[in-house]
Amino acid sequence: MLVYLNGDWIPAEEARVSVFDRGFTFGDGVYEVIPVYGHRPFRLNAHLQRLRQSMTAVGMSDKKLAVDWDTVTTRLADSLSSGDGTVYLQISRGAAPRQHGFPANAPMTVLAYARPAAIETVKGPLREATAILRDDIRWTRCDIKTTSLIANVLLVQEALQAGADEALLVRDGYVNEGAVSNVFIVRDGRLITAPPNHLILGGITRDVIIELAHAIGIPVIEIAPRRAELLEADEVLITSSGREVTAVTRVDGAPVGTGRPGPVFQRLHAAFQTFKEEVRTGARTT
Repeated sequence: MLVYLNGDWIPAEEARVSVFDRGFTFGDGVYEVIPVYGHRPFRLNAHLQRLRQSMTAVGMSDKKLAVDWDTVTTRLADSLSSGDGTVYLQISRGAAPRQHGFPANAPMTVLAYARPAAIETVKGPLREATAILRDDIRWTRCDIKTTSLIANVLLVQEALQAGADEALLVRDGYVNEGAVSNVFIVRDGRLITAPPNHLILGGITRDVIIELAHAIGIPVIEIAPRRAELLEADEVLITSSGREVTAVTRVDGAPVGTGRPGPVFQRLHAAFQTFKEEVRTGARTT
């Protein structure tokens, strides 16, 4: 595996970061995961814009970075033997003596690499997952894609230990998103999801699903569903770069709707596969 680290292209096994790097000592960094289809990074501009927004939100300036992201992501995407995978980008505040205040002149640490298999484990011919409901124990700046992910890690582990795939998070009675996904419910043929704000990470795949829903005539309402509404929903869907669009068929052990992927999911899943293939072949710009 080839790694881009602070301007150098090196084999992954030779990559080294200081033990004093703030990404290591504080989780003081931001990141992006960009799907790649047919050697083409998916929605690259949107991902890079979100990366810049995350940097700004944590007090990092992208003006201090001399990185040609187009060149870096293109080279990494081209390195994928199958043409499909993900490109991972990470920026930390750099190496400095351990103190909470920002270091004055520490160069930021920039890491990027590609890996195959953009898609997580899938059950059945369609994408299916199970979930549990848990209180949202994270901070209130969920819109920042930061490497400080211990709360998400703990919530996912709770789900796995409960025999589920994802934790759907409840804050003040509303389900805003999952530990590693955006959440949609379906009621009476309408797609309902929390609006972009500080309580969710505005997902790029989420945005595409909303665009596709509009294109195929599925009404979309951007309002966070209540916990009870999710439990009574006809369908529940989750989206992410890895899971794409996935049907949640059980929540807390109880079936969602019929307990099978529903018709709205199936339409969106088919539309996304078509969209993805158009990206892969170059018929659609990302």
